[in-house]
Amino acid sequence: MTAGPGEVFDLIRYGRARTRGDLQEVTGLSRMTVAQRVDALLASALIREAGTDRPSGGRRPTRLEFNIEHSIVVAATVDTTHSHVALTDLSGRILADDSIDLAIVDGPEKVLHGIAEAIHGLLAHTDTPVSRVSGIGISVPGPVDPRTSRPSQPPIMPGWDAYPIAEFLHDAVPVPVLVENDANAMAIGEHSAGFKDCASLALVKISTGIGTGIVINGRVYQGIDGGAGDIGHVRLGDHPDVVCQCGARGCLAAVASGRAIAQKLTGIGIPASSGRDVGDLIARGNVEAIRLTHDAGRRIGEVMATVVCLINPGVLLIGGALASSSLLSGVRETLYPMSLPRATRNLDVRLAPMGDKAGIVGMTRMVVDKVFASSAINARLSEPGPVH
Repeated sequence: MTAGPGEVFDLIRYGRARTRGDLQEVTGLSRMTVAQRVDALLASALIREAGTDRPSGGRRPTRLEFNIEHSIVVAATVDTTHSHVALTDLSGRILADDSIDLAIVDGPEKVLHGIAEAIHGLLAHTDTPVSRVSGIGISVPGPVDPRTSRPSQPPIMPGWDAYPIAEFLHDAVPVPVLVENDANAMAIGEHSAGFKDCASLALVKISTGIGTGIVINGRVYQGIDGGAGDIGHVRLGDHPDVVCQCGARGCLAAVASGRAIAQKLTGIGIPASSGRDVGDLIARGNVEAIRLTHDAGRRIGEVMATVVCLINPGVLLIGGALASSSLLSGVRETLYPMSLPRATRNLDVRLAPMGDKAGIVGMTRMVVDKVFASSAINARLSEPGPVH
């Protein structure tokens, strides 16, 4: 294989080569060339030496590993009623974070201004210069066109369609900015943290809206223009009179989302306005919230049965503000009977273990994959001058 510094870095980062000897064996490069590649990566602090490997009959070889302290990532998750901003190392470990109570309906400028202020506040609080930031990743609760990195007709984000989120944040913090759908971010976060060996994973996020993130062979499947997994707007034939936020009738989100449940609870005298409110009621043991959430899970399971038959995942995770045992049991009640036995015989259906942190970890992973791609490393190390 032709292996520049970037390809050698990839082998080390993903653990496919742990020593200089491993690199020679995998790449077929000479000892001198491997030494040159490794020295360049060490000098740039992209990798570091980490003790010695197990004995092999002589001198113990020095292990090489990705330096997760090389720089930091700013990861932000925008939800319908609040946002979460964090500084992380390159593995996704949270170093400092902040929450902002700004509603998505307040519009992009107000929300993004609040996020930019939070970023600068965290950098100041941790005494971190902008030069240490390798990139920003932000997730939003709607489809994102991968070609433009802009929201694409997001049903629950009025005023956000085609808004230049990346450009806004880049003006505030001049580093690369990546924008992604929230369910996709959560799915890749869960995959990278606990399900790396799963070739096909799906995560359905049920909060104020409903969306699904799909990870196939370690990569998010976005569809042709970012609309993959938007199951909240699958039409249910038995609810033709229920109007959705998207303007259509009978959408799954209009029947089984956190917003729909909140409306039903409010109608029976239990005030709630969002998926977050419903989640709080479930946590407090509210019987009606639990019952309605279980019923919603049954409807979601009906739609997810089609998803399961289409992509045959090994893991299906239930996440979001409504993630609970009542929702999970409802999903299972309809998912299994309505799916082909072959599609579910190896399926693990469970609550998403990382909870709210999944989106932060996922956005960090996506930023690192982009900023530290082999092509980017090759370009960086071919430039004269410092490479930090």
